[in-house]
Amino acid sequence: MSKKRKGKSRNKGIPNLTNAIISILKKDKNQTFNYKQIAVKLNVNDASSRNQIIKTLAKLAAKNEIQQVDRGKFKAIINTEYHTGVLDLSVKGSGYIICDDFDEDVFIASNNINRALDGDEVEFYAYKRRKRGKIEGEITNVIARAKSEYIGVIQIQKNSNYAFVIPDSNKMYKDIFVPINKTFNAEDGDKVLVKLEDWPENADSPYGKVEKVLGKPGEHNTEIHAILAEYGLPHEFPHEVEVFANELDTSITEAEITKRRDMRKDLTFTIDPKDAKDFDDALSFEILDNGLYEIGIHIADVSHYLQEGTILDDEAYERATSVYLVDRVVPMLPEVLSNNACSLRPHEEKYTFSAVFQINDNAEIKNQWFGRTVIYSDARYAYEEAQAVIETKINQIPAEVSLSGKAYKTDQKLADAILKMDELAKLMRKKRMKNGAISFDKVEVKFNLDEDNNPAGVFFKTSKDANKLIEEFMLLANRKVSEFIGKQSPKKTFVYRVHDEPDESKLASLQNVVSRFGYKLNFKDKKSTTTSLNNLLQEVVGKKEQNLVDTLAIRSMSKAEYTTHNIGHYGLAFDYYSHFTSPIRRYPDVMAHRLLQVYLNGGKSANESDYEEKCQHSSNMEMLATRAERDSIKYMQIRFMEDHKNEEFVGVISGVTDWGVYVEIISNKCEGMVSVRDMKDDHYAFDQDLYAMVGRINKIIYQLGDEVVVKVKNTDLVKKHLDFTLVRKVE
Repeated sequence: MSKKRKGKSRNKGIPNLTNAIISILKKDKNQTFNYKQIAVKLNVNDASSRNQIIKTLAKLAAKNEIQQVDRGKFKAIINTEYHTGVLDLSVKGSGYIICDDFDEDVFIASNNINRALDGDEVEFYAYKRRKRGKIEGEITNVIARAKSEYIGVIQIQKNSNYAFVIPDSNKMYKDIFVPINKTFNAEDGDKVLVKLEDWPENADSPYGKVEKVLGKPGEHNTEIHAILAEYGLPHEFPHEVEVFANELDTSITEAEITKRRDMRKDLTFTIDPKDAKDFDDALSFEILDNGLYEIGIHIADVSHYLQEGTILDDEAYERATSVYLVDRVVPMLPEVLSNNACSLRPHEEKYTFSAVFQINDNAEIKNQWFGRTVIYSDARYAYEEAQAVIETKINQIPAEVSLSGKAYKTDQKLADAILKMDELAKLMRKKRMKNGAISFDKVEVKFNLDEDNNPAGVFFKTSKDANKLIEEFMLLANRKVSEFIGKQSPKKTFVYRVHDEPDESKLASLQNVVSRFGYKLNFKDKKSTTTSLNNLLQEVVGKKEQNLVDTLAIRSMSKAEYTTHNIGHYGLAFDYYSHFTSPIRRYPDVMAHRLLQVYLNGGKSANESDYEEKCQHSSNMEMLATRAERDSIKYMQIRFMEDHKNEEFVGVISGVTDWGVYVEIISNKCEGMVSVRDMKDDHYAFDQDLYAMVGRINKIIYQLGDEVVVKVKNTDLVKKHLDFTLVRKVE
């Protein structure tokens, strides 16, 4: 009988009672509570629960975790230290707080989240005890919401005066309550943008208001606009901004030309992707009498049109970057500038900001000049056309790569310029690599889209000599402009693009993974680290694991960012580096142009704190744009796989977790998940040390890097999730 009674009592235990009591006392730090008041707060009223509360209060008081101020009356200990940090929520509802006060992240159980959401800045306190090897804490207050707008599907409750929005994000753990008069006339099942307005303490769900109806889930434009809205990115310009831009004087005037270096007679050309509409850089080439090559890197002079203090500049700053989705570009600037006035189109005069270098045959810089110019582009090449010149060493452009679809002969002087600049670019690249630069030539996944934006095929974009030619001269301009200002004394405020050294723990994780494929890395010092990373990236080219290893290597690096505090660029092995060469699509380049002109005019150093704030904004917007771009690729991959449900694909296991294995298809780079629940030939357990799923009976191991055959099980365009069925292992 006693055993039975004991078991029954255990079943009635209040879960997480200790944490619940501490939480109640901490929320009202100056108030005292007795066991009855705590029972009311916990919504319990039976004798067993009250006894548990009494005993737990006594234990906590004995341990000095709470204070008994009078007989039966308790309060929080006032000297508890509160901290602030940023919450990183997991999909399971628990999370971690990143806080400078602690060397490690602080674990927050789901019942201690207290209405905080992913990314929120929060106030919390930490317990003395640990959970899962981590210090544990509880959130006491939300200081600032990371975001107030969410994308989701609205469910109108029949015969009721309210609706709920079910968020797309798996990190938003609550549906959003919307009164019927705030649904923006959305229909049941519509995908909407909803804004949080309130979250009353006694409410289970936050309250919101529908801001925009995006359309029906699964439809192409709905999902693309949902991706943009998810990250707070616009898909069109406000009317007044368009009007302002269209009224700008974009003519080339003699009065303005007299203020600039006239380089219209210099041999000038552009090399860009064949589908490019905005050409923001051009190259000029002249052989000087002294045998040196004068090479100009000419960048669209966006700052000439984009004047500070205008609504156009405000809009460009807010956007901070163009966003490149699979089927469209969301530009930073209206079309009148991005595709017309500021685009260095062939056979047109344009205002530019230029970096002009005199270079010898060893690719050594003998002289440099920076300033505003006017140019005339003699020709436009696609990368494929320039590549044909480099490979054949002649001026014949074959029909299969020609922009017009017809074979033609380009001017011999232009072909000679491309060939000489290719030679110089290769020398510059060789020097960079010798100095410790890391060569990230990651394969880009691209889609052939039909007229309805359906993915008709997948292809991979790789960087060839023509791409690297442009890359090297853009790197040269970016480096030399920042070096020119960075070395001045007294110090001048400037916008740098910096890249810190990689974190040792991330490199160790990379080593653990690549060792599964038989690769070794040497992290003895900076030189050996970069050398072994470059060797790794070269060794995996063309191998089944290339995309996985390239991705992991990039993730092991620190994130590049914009700042006024120069620490150099680790990945490029430059002491000074900035972004100067793409002002049509990046606002930091516009800032760099403005600052350079101020300093060329002899102006004083700009306000550092103002520019640092702008740098942080630009870095944040770049991060959001990158996430949107990745989401759009994932979305299009899932659409592509919808039409291949009955096919078998060979893939590589790209990730292993306790809930399943991730597989990347070799032929198209689409990644999906095989749930451990669907691996029914055995009971599989996750082995963290092996990065593997191990069968308990048959001992079959599915390990990171293994080749497997999969079929599509499910495609979810709304959640952007792809599920595979495991067919077999490739032996």
